[in-house]
This record gives sequence, structure tokens and C-alpha cells, in this order.
Amino acid sequence: MAGITYSVLDLATVVAGKTPVDTFRLSLELAQHAEALGYKRFWLAEHHNMISVASSATSVLIGYIAGGTKTIRVGSGGIMLPNHSPLVIAEQFGTLESLYPGRIDLGLGRAPGTDQVTAMAIRGSRFNAAHDFPEDVAQLQTYFSDDNVSSQVRAIPGEGLDIPIWILGSSTDSARLAAAKGLPYAFASHFAPAQFLTAINIYRQNFKPSEFLDKPYVISCVNVVAADTDAEANRLVTSLLQFFMGVVTGKRRLLQPPVDSMEDIWTAQEAEAVGQMLGCSFIGSPDTIREDLQSFMDQTKVDELMVTSHIYDHQARLHSYELFADVVKKVNVPVLD
Repeated sequence: MAGITYSVLDLATVVAGKTPVDTFRLSLELAQHAEALGYKRFWLAEHHNMISVASSATSVLIGYIAGGTKTIRVGSGGIMLPNHSPLVIAEQFGTLESLYPGRIDLGLGRAPGTDQVTAMAIRGSRFNAAHDFPEDVAQLQTYFSDDNVSSQVRAIPGEGLDIPIWILGSSTDSARLAAAKGLPYAFASHFAPAQFLTAINIYRQNFKPSEFLDKPYVISCVNVVAADTDAEANRLVTSLLQFFMGVVTGKRRLLQPPVDSMEDIWTAQEAEAVGQMLGCSFIGSPDTIREDLQSFMDQTKVDELMVTSHIYDHQARLHSYELFADVVKKVNVPVLD
């Protein structure tokens, strides 16, 4: 039996009544809190043109969080590589690793992290760059390699630095790429649980050991809303339900305060669609979450849990992470054969 590694995914969520300025300060406070509680990583996700998500300049925000913490690893969950030149990302993360050595992770995704119109504004003539994702990942690895020293194009800083690369996914495509390249794999099960088990099985079955990793390593990102009682957690989670409803309907708002009932807020169809996104969510008191989490770990045997918590009240969010850190230490998972 082995203990579970646990980490944080933060979207720099802007809550109703606050601004991105407030959000960045609270994200740093959360990172410091997570560091004290033993969370291993604090990742930020690249999104664009979303009123409630302020992590669009992901590399800049990673530097801010890393500068305000001491030991926790800070990284991207992820950088949407087709939005960028691999050279620019190599230089940005080479700079981060130079400033905060041994603490920077680079998670890479192929989705745009936004709607199609905004993706066109970001990518321009490279709109179909997602098709080049495997080649772009390989190019990024080349820029980080010592072997690139004689190339005409070099990443300075970046070249020769040990910056772990992770492949992110919400479908089976990226699972195959991560397996083929022998890289760790992080799945977005917090909003796309439908293909989670299939994807991690494909990854594990096809994994090829590499200079970076000798055996498969899976992170599952999960929603957690923990509170002292089930009733309080079920009330707090209504902020997440409203957030997902905005995703489903395309009518996004700042993160809304919790409500006593969702009955008058969503339709039956919206409730069903949101429910399909909650397959990897842990909501309730410590006892409830411990039971559900043990079942999840027994089934999936993932190597690491990455927690995201859309909770309106900041103190309640900090308390949720504290409760989860205590719970996860009491849950074991059999080591994968």
C-alpha cells in the first residue's frame, strides 16, 4: 500500500464582487496554504476570453506564485502549446526554472483553452496548429536538450535545464502521445470524466519507458468541495454547479455565491448535462469524502490527485483544502501491478 500524492489546480477563478487583482492575491494565499498542508504542486491553467478565469497569462502568473512560495512545485496545467511557438515557451519556462530551480513543471495541452473565435484571434494562420502538437512537443524537448547547443536556434535560458514535461488530456488522443513519448500523463477528469478510465488504460498499456520516466505516472484532476458536514458541502457545491451550467449554456458569469437550491436556476436538461461532468467529484464531510475517495483509488490506482475547488467563499475554500489534506493521508491505494 502506498500513500497518495496530492496537488492543486487553480484557474484563478474570479468570484462575483471581486476583480482579477483580488483573485491573484487569493491564489497566492491558497498556494501558501497548500504548501503548508503538504500539497506537492500548484498548477495554473491557460484559458482565454472567460470572464471568471484570470489565468490567461499563465507563465506570468506561475512566476508570481513561485515567487511567493518556497517549496511547492509550480507549473502549468496546462500551457496550450498550439497557441504558442515552442521556442517562446522554452524561453519562458527556462526563465522560470532559472529563477525557481527545481520547482517548475510544464504541462502541455493541445486544446485552445477558449472558444473557436478567440482561438482564431490567438492562432491566426496557425489555427490548425493542434495537428502539429506531437511535433511541437518534440521541438520543445529539443530546445531543452543539451544536444541543441550547436543549433542555429537555441532557447536561452532553457537549454540544458531539467524542466519536467507533462502531457495533458481530456480524451484518448493525448494518452497515446504521452505513452509513446514516455511522459507523465494528467487527465482532466474534473470536467471530462467520460473517457477517463479508457484513456488511462490506453496510456498504461502502451507506455514506453524513456529517459524521463521508467513507468507510467497518472494524475487525475478532481473536483473537491469539503466541509464539516455533508449539508454544508452540498450547499457550497452549488457555486460549482452554476459554473458548469455556464459552460454548458455558454452563458458564463463570475463565480456565483452558493444557493439553497438549484431547482429554480437550471432546467432538467442543464442539470443532466452538468451531472455528466461531475463523475470525478468528491463532495461532503471528511467521512463521506474518505469513503468515496477510497473507492475511486481502488478502481483507478492513479499516482496523484490534483484538486480543484470552485468555492465562492475564500475561507471556506481554504478549509476545504485543509480537510482534504487530512482525509487523503488516511486513504491508501494498492500499487499498480
